[in-house]
Amino acid sequence: MADAVIVSTARTAIGTAFKGSLIDVDGMDLGIKVVAEAVARAGIDPALVDDIVLGEALYGGGDIARYAATECGMEGVPGLAHNRHCASGLAAVATAAGSIRSDMDRVVVAGGVQASSTSPRSTRRVPGTDDWSDWMSPTHRDRPDAPNLDMSITVGWNTAVEAGLSRDDMDAWALRSHQRAVAGIDAGSFADEIFPIEITRRDGTTATFEVDEHPRRDTSAERLAGLKPLHPEIEDFSITAGNAAGMNDGGAAMVLMADRVAAAEGLTPLATVRAWASVGVDPARTGMAPCEVIPKVLDRAGLTLGDVDLWEINEAFASVPVAACKVLGIDEELVNVLGSGCSLGHPIAMTGARMIITSIHELRRRGGGVGVAAMCAGGGMGSAVLFDVAAP
Repeated sequence: MADAVIVSTARTAIGTAFKGSLIDVDGMDLGIKVVAEAVARAGIDPALVDDIVLGEALYGGGDIARYAATECGMEGVPGLAHNRHCASGLAAVATAAGSIRSDMDRVVVAGGVQASSTSPRSTRRVPGTDDWSDWMSPTHRDRPDAPNLDMSITVGWNTAVEAGLSRDDMDAWALRSHQRAVAGIDAGSFADEIFPIEITRRDGTTATFEVDEHPRRDTSAERLAGLKPLHPEIEDFSITAGNAAGMNDGGAAMVLMADRVAAAEGLTPLATVRAWASVGVDPARTGMAPCEVIPKVLDRAGLTLGDVDLWEINEAFASVPVAACKVLGIDEELVNVLGSGCSLGHPIAMTGARMIITSIHELRRRGGGVGVAAMCAGGGMGSAVLFDVAAP
């Protein structure tokens, strides 16, 4: 059985949806850019690529991966669009690794793309009538304790209640997330993973976008404490815009290949994918899913919590990583060391791939080690990928 190794990574900077730098860049273009950059950084002949797998969550259900393949001059390469909601990027990497480890594919490009600013709007005919209405594909059947379109309750609040978290717990985590992201930007910690893209504004001027724009330098404990809860009608409701992830745009991709192919091509792997896992939970417990999937992926890898050097646990809401650390006993100092959803943002289908990429580069700076990227996903799911990084 071949090992699945990652030989290149590439991501865009993350934009703030509807008002940021990527407001007029569509998902297909983001897919083209990240696939092309990942292949170029690998330095391989595009003809070696067997498949492209891209997560996409809000772009209408088409095959964005195949679109990228044809536009990148890889007409002979098929494409697969993955939708596991927030975990789509992780699912894409796991699918690519599985195909390589089973000796079915040798080289796969995997990642995720999110263009919230330009995502299409859907309508459908209301069953039993001739009327048409706006429609978004549901993650699960709507119910009072798990509203399908209100994740502040279904994920953020339900998690805080089950784990016994206070507003202060979540605000403190969110503040630290911004501080860590800003410190990482200032230190150049994202420089190796981000590639610049040229954007054209509506007035015809152009600009280079290469710095994550969502982290807030001016946030403070006082500002976060001053934000109103999203549901003041619910007693003690503690979820705010400040301790929740943003809505964002961006794309990320990486090239995975069999270790023997990497050796034949003279490439030094950045990381090796060792294990992955997904779970399902009651939709009302979506935010607790990392507490279920992390032990599962560790068991598959034959490792323990203490064997992991860095964790990425997505901040869909701050309550999610806070709960995971509290329930599982994970050291907070090893989690999201360069920020996460509350600060960098949560470009849904991109996030899982971004988490892996950020961890790989940070582990390389630290001399190597084991990383885990874990997250919850809409509808009551959780996913995790475990990988190890050799010293550079």
